[in-house]
Amino acid sequence: MMPSELSGGMKKRVALARTLILKPEIILYDEPTTGLDPVTSRKISKLINEVQQKYKTSALIISHDMSCVRLTSNRVVILLNGKCHANRTYEQLEKSEDNQVKQFFE
Repeated sequence: MMPSELSGGMKKRVALARTLILKPEIILYDEPTTGLDPVTSRKISKLINEVQQKYKTSALIISHDMSCVRLTSNRVVILLNGKCHANRTYEQLEKSEDNQVKQFFE
C-alpha cells in the first residue's frame, strides 16, 4: 500500500516500527490514539504496553484519552496552566476529591 492509503492505526503502527529500529530507551507518544475509533485505540494502547515489556523501554505518553491513560500508565501527571497539579496513579487520581482533577474522570 502507498502511505496515503494507510489507515490512521496503520500509520501509527508504522511510526512505532520506525522508532523501534533505533532501539530507544524512552519512547515519547504524543496523543497516540487521537482520531482513532475505540477498537483501534484499545489496540494501540495494548501495543504500547507490549512494546514497553518486550523492548524494555520507558514510555512518556501525552494524552487526553483517559481510556488510553488508564490502560497504559503507571503514573499520571495532570498539568494545569503548564504546571504539575497532580502526580499519582490512575486509581488514586480517579478517587481524588480535587474538583480540577475530577473533571478529567467525568
